[in-house]
Amino acid sequence: MAALWSRERQQDFRSRVRGCLLGGAVGDALGAGIEFLGLDEIRGRYGPDGVTGYVTAYHRRGAVTDDTQMTLFTVEGLIRAHVRRDEGMWHPPTDVHRAYLRWKATQSDWGPDERRDEGWLVREEWLYSSRAPGTACLRGLDDGVMGTLEKPKNADSKGCGAVMRSAPFGMLVGWNPDLVFQLAVECAVLTHGHPTGYLSAGVFAVLVHAVMQDAGIEAGLREAMDLVHTYEGHEETVAAVDAALRMVRAGTPDPARVEGLGQGWTADEALAIGLYCALVAPDVRSGLLLAVNHSGDSDSTGSICGNLLGAMHGETALPADLVAELEGRGTLLQLADDFAMEMTQSAALHSAEGPPTHWATRYPVG
Repeated sequence: MAALWSRERQQDFRSRVRGCLLGGAVGDALGAGIEFLGLDEIRGRYGPDGVTGYVTAYHRRGAVTDDTQMTLFTVEGLIRAHVRRDEGMWHPPTDVHRAYLRWKATQSDWGPDERRDEGWLVREEWLYSSRAPGTACLRGLDDGVMGTLEKPKNADSKGCGAVMRSAPFGMLVGWNPDLVFQLAVECAVLTHGHPTGYLSAGVFAVLVHAVMQDAGIEAGLREAMDLVHTYEGHEETVAAVDAALRMVRAGTPDPARVEGLGQGWTADEALAIGLYCALVAPDVRSGLLLAVNHSGDSDSTGSICGNLLGAMHGETALPADLVAELEGRGTLLQLADDFAMEMTQSAALHSAEGPPTHWATRYPVG
């Protein structure tokens, strides 16, 4: 695999992976302090333009929420799935599910001391903080049993908790879009079993997949719409995407148009708002601020928009002042770089025939 990647392509890929993860986290942090406020309340507190930068949330500026936490563990699960191929085992949803169980432990355990053999991410102390995690995410992981498309967890849940963590599936640029869509769906039903909940995740993953390869959001939309129509229960997801595209054509972007797409608590609305803001953004900062200044789930819509814009433009397009103040930036960058190395240079990191390496300690099988 590594021989197929030129140095220039590897550098571009790493920049987009970094951009996707950092951009999502920046959007998440911008919305964290206003997540439960209405637009009038936001303007009343922060002025007619709403928030224009980070505001205090969870006792600091630049704090991220469960959206970024779960996205990090999605990435870790995908890396470990890739490593597991050395053992002749290949079922990424299993590894992502195990990663989500590690995330769930961070929401209740005091700290990482008892998890020293579970890889490096779960030992990051700053992750041991409950940041308004979704009920469906917690409930879906309660018994440790994996949900499947045939028997999903929380069959009535179409909240945005699956779509907001699904950008990493789109970073699998060596995969075909149909497989990216399928994997995102299979991992969404671990916690969200309503078709709108898991199909919105699949659409979002395919959009990220397209922009990671510089194909553009529009190309990703064509692929995603072809795929989503093959699933039953696609109507709400398709309608939300159509509404976002109509709003793009409606005129100058403003918060009122964002409000017209909903509040983002459900997966389809969060997808529509994040998509709309990414499509109309004249620059990354403007797109992120548009995505969070509305009544509703501001951190999730900001995260979705940031994932798309970061994957589209790469890390250097992100506002430096926001990246510099972001909670967990070091962890995000480590994980992004590890993902890029695993996807492009795995043969140099581990092999079925070779001796155990540092990588096997960093990303242990199981």
